[in-house]
Amino acid sequence: MKSKNAICLWFDGHAVDAARFYAKTFTNSQVGAIHRAPGDSPSGKRGDILTVEFTVMGIACLGLNGGPAFKHSEAFSFQVATDDQAETDRLWHAIISHGGQAGACGWCKDQWGLSWQITPRALITAITDPDPAAAKRAFDAMMQMTKIDIAAIEAAQTG
Repeated sequence: MKSKNAICLWFDGHAVDAARFYAKTFTNSQVGAIHRAPGDSPSGKRGDILTVEFTVMGIACLGLNGGPAFKHSEAFSFQVATDDQAETDRLWHAIISHGGQAGACGWCKDQWGLSWQITPRALITAITDPDPAAAKRAFDAMMQMTKIDIAAIEAAQTG
């Protein structure tokens, strides 16, 4: 592993599948080295895939096949800033249509339970508008959405 700091994500035997999906779905993402267990452990046998090094949008990650003891939660998520509706839709649908689950306000989970926030830059601009009324209208509109609709956010922001 070249990076001094990496995000370690715990999987129940599917770290390589997840890393390959992320590399295919997100730009500036790739799968690196795959390491096998040098001995038996509570969650696997010698020779099983233990870890996979990968990057997600340039962020160093390590997928650990640690077994079923721990699950992902919303306490950790990747927040992906999108530039337009097409990119928002593509990423949202990639996650949802491959066994994922829709959430509220631009959140979704992939098939391994990892949370993602697919967040258009236009949404951040709208909910941080210096006009408190405009920001609140955009925020209220977002609170009614699953996948973010940029046109609806901008319409709410302008009133």
